[in-house]
Amino acid sequence: MVTKEVVPAGRNHADMAKIVYILYVVGFFVGITWLIGVVIAYVYRTDAPDWLKGHFTFQIRTFWIGLAGIVVGGITAALVIGFVILLAVLVWSIMRIVKGWKWLADGQPVPDPESLMVGD
Repeated sequence: MVTKEVVPAGRNHADMAKIVYILYVVGFFVGITWLIGVVIAYVYRTDAPDWLKGHFTFQIRTFWIGLAGIVVGGITAALVIGFVILLAVLVWSIMRIVKGWKWLADGQPVPDPESLMVGD
């Protein structure tokens, strides 16, 4: 008889949230993983426990706001300000990934997943 492993509520979703953060880090070197990460976040946010929905929302917003920053920075790269914008987006993204990972590792929700800053 084959038994199915019982996974605690939200466990699979927490693992997927970790994977999204990892894909975002890898995305600094292989850009396509950002896209894979945001798709996973959209898929898993729907039926995630409330505290994890905030993580997925935070990840989705990190993707879209970061993409907007990259587009603006890229367009203005001919001017010096574009490189400053791109650097700011890089630092901002790293801060959000690190903070999100810490909250997830501690089993905590993101304090303000709708925030434009780092979530608190």
